[in-house]
Amino acid sequence: MKKFNNRSERSPKNSKGESTNSGKRSSYDKKKEPSSKIPEEKTEYKGRGRNQKPIFGKAEDKERKKKPFKKPFSPLKSGKNKSEAQPQYNLKSIQKSGHKESDEIRLNKFIANAGICSRRDADKLIENGEISVNGKVVNEMGYKVLRKDRVVYKGKSIRPEKPVYILLNKPKDFITTTDDPFERKTVMHLVENACEERLFPVGRLDRNTTGLLLFTNDGELSAKLTHPSYEIKKIYQVTLDKPIAKNDVEAILEGVTLEDGLTEVDDLQVLSKDRTIMGIEIHSGKNRIVRRIFAHFGYEVIALDRVTFAGLSKKDIPRGNYRFLEEKEVINLKFLNKRKNKKRPK
Repeated sequence: MKKFNNRSERSPKNSKGESTNSGKRSSYDKKKEPSSKIPEEKTEYKGRGRNQKPIFGKAEDKERKKKPFKKPFSPLKSGKNKSEAQPQYNLKSIQKSGHKESDEIRLNKFIANAGICSRRDADKLIENGEISVNGKVVNEMGYKVLRKDRVVYKGKSIRPEKPVYILLNKPKDFITTTDDPFERKTVMHLVENACEERLFPVGRLDRNTTGLLLFTNDGELSAKLTHPSYEIKKIYQVTLDKPIAKNDVEAILEGVTLEDGLTEVDDLQVLSKDRTIMGIEIHSGKNRIVRRIFAHFGYEVIALDRVTFAGLSKKDIPRGNYRFLEEKEVINLKFLNKRKNKKRPK
């Protein structure tokens, strides 16, 4: 009876039968409470080190502030450099014949001419059932359409556009992408008022790399200029954090083996007396290849500027400005051929 009374004293109840010390938790209740898990620490990309490898650190809880983008650059203005009208290219000389509405055209070429992608990638879209013609999904390779047919991709009707070719002298702090979820400055802001046609960049330049960047809606030409078999020549002006040694110049010219294989350098010339500025000619299109080459030998690239791309130069194009390609320049790009497997001169 005492034991029963002792229990009732520890847990007195009111007239309604409810415990009066419900605010106090017993040791038994505490044991039943699940142990709180330590939240995993979030990490975020912080940039790259001297060796060009990515660095990750603790993510900041601060919310990203979306600043309104103010366009600081514009196309060539009147004055010394007059604004030029969008040219009409006459490319019949390098085409088999003129096109008529009644002419049949392969569906993959139709898609490429609309600036969506290359013919090879268009074949994948067709194979995956992402293209419909006149309301019917087409999976057949080699399918032909008329120019008046209604071709739909991602719910939108596409049509072959007149070709556009624009050469931009890219400034720093602009990302080479057609869309950025973080609403940062992209190269598309610099050419958004150039024409009505949909444009996309050919290849890419890093955020801190300046120089030549080509834009077009010509999917075939874009595929050619970015395909490794064409070995498109590119020349960069490089500024290093310290003078480069002569033996390192010789080693770079012999070829550099990185984590993704051998990279051949066509030419390397020291341009400054203090041996920190030089010009490098390469044909590789690997990601961040110039920076990785010099990082392999212990150098950090302070500034990187692409001065030549596929025979095009940035002459008379101020930083952040662009110009339309001339017809003869477009024809030269169209006539670029694949490099035959020949030994490179050393």
